[in-house]
Amino acid sequence: TPQGRPSAGADAGRALAMSMAAVPPEARWPPSEACVRLNPTFVVSADEQRALLDQFHRRCLHFSEAHEQPARPLCFNARAFQKTHPDKISCGGSDADATVVSPMMLGVCDGASQLSDMGLDPAELPRELLCSCERIVNAQLERQDCGRSLRSVPEGSGAYHGPASLLREAYASTESLGSTSVLLAVMDNSTNIHGMLHPMVGAVTLGDCELVLMRRSGDHHCGPLQVVVRTEMQRIAGSNQKPLQLCRMNEDLDPSFSEADALDAIERGSSVHCTSAYEGDVLILGSDGVFDNLFLGEVVGVCNQWLPQPKPLEPFQPAELSRLSGIAAAIVAQAHDKCMPSRNRVAAATPVGLGGKADDTSVIVAEVVEWTPARQETWAASHRRQSRLLRMLNRFACGENHCVAPLVRGVAACKSDGSETEHEYEKLDEPACSIS
Repeated sequence: TPQGRPSAGADAGRALAMSMAAVPPEARWPPSEACVRLNPTFVVSADEQRALLDQFHRRCLHFSEAHEQPARPLCFNARAFQKTHPDKISCGGSDADATVVSPMMLGVCDGASQLSDMGLDPAELPRELLCSCERIVNAQLERQDCGRSLRSVPEGSGAYHGPASLLREAYASTESLGSTSVLLAVMDNSTNIHGMLHPMVGAVTLGDCELVLMRRSGDHHCGPLQVVVRTEMQRIAGSNQKPLQLCRMNEDLDPSFSEADALDAIERGSSVHCTSAYEGDVLILGSDGVFDNLFLGEVVGVCNQWLPQPKPLEPFQPAELSRLSGIAAAIVAQAHDKCMPSRNRVAAATPVGLGGKADDTSVIVAEVVEWTPARQETWAASHRRQSRLLRMLNRFACGENHCVAPLVRGVAACKSDGSETEHEYEKLDEPACSIS
């Protein structure tokens, strides 16, 4: 925690010090084992999801504001943190989450943990899907002009046509079996609004991952961060164990499945949000392990504790990378703390009820910054090093199997325990990438 700032869980700690005599029986932790609170994400059959999609009415939400100054290319400066709840590990659960962080795209996937009972790795499809998304975005958006003015992306093959189109193309290039929720946020520096080009963030979500976009309030945008956009979870009959899913099954696992079902889920079931982007905007992308256990105000509160308010008329200064990492770790820690069982403490209130849900927990914390030529050159060089090393590791360490290894500042590594993945980077002031 930054020096002089209260801990993210300070208020919760004071509440936990309450006398148990003053706590009603229904608010106390049950004497049962922690495994009772583990609610695995179930795989939704193709027939069930197909019937649900027939009732859907697709909505595409678009928020735009006029830029006060000529627009400049923007990008994400972000950090990710993911950790499986200790109770899930003790019950034999594995990490089914995956994240990707790059200058033009952020992504979170949450695989269906029930796949482990079917003999599949629940994180395999999420990792391959995000790797495919990152590769496509690199070709379509990261090579945009970083000059003083923006340019339109020409129509035709290879052009960016929105986050839903990106997700369809990425899924079509994957082969792994599995089922996952997915959330992508894409920075588009070629959007034309009212005859003027300015940056937009496009988000597509399918399932129960969530995105929150915050912006400074008050005159000169120097007040506390406030929520501008929040996506909604998509769950079947309100069950926190059955979200809408993007999946691929074989005949043995689901005889009714076809590839058309997955593409149909993207077309009819996904939610698309588009909003203007500004320097200093802060985005939080998280799996249900975050937003099932933390209320929105708690997430916003952590961000405001770690990110100091700028002074009026002071030029924008990007946040230190260590602060973005600290926010991500603090959000995960607070989410886990609220669903940690104890006979001597109050069962914390959460969006899914008292005690929360012990689950895989992944979060990305991103700040919108200028996409300068220096950032682009540094990123391109780092990405080339990562690609070469990943190809080498796949050839010598992974044999013929497709290996989507975590990428960390030019170093790729295959984690085998799956218990905790924390993305650490060199302390450089430019975007970094991680797929894990």
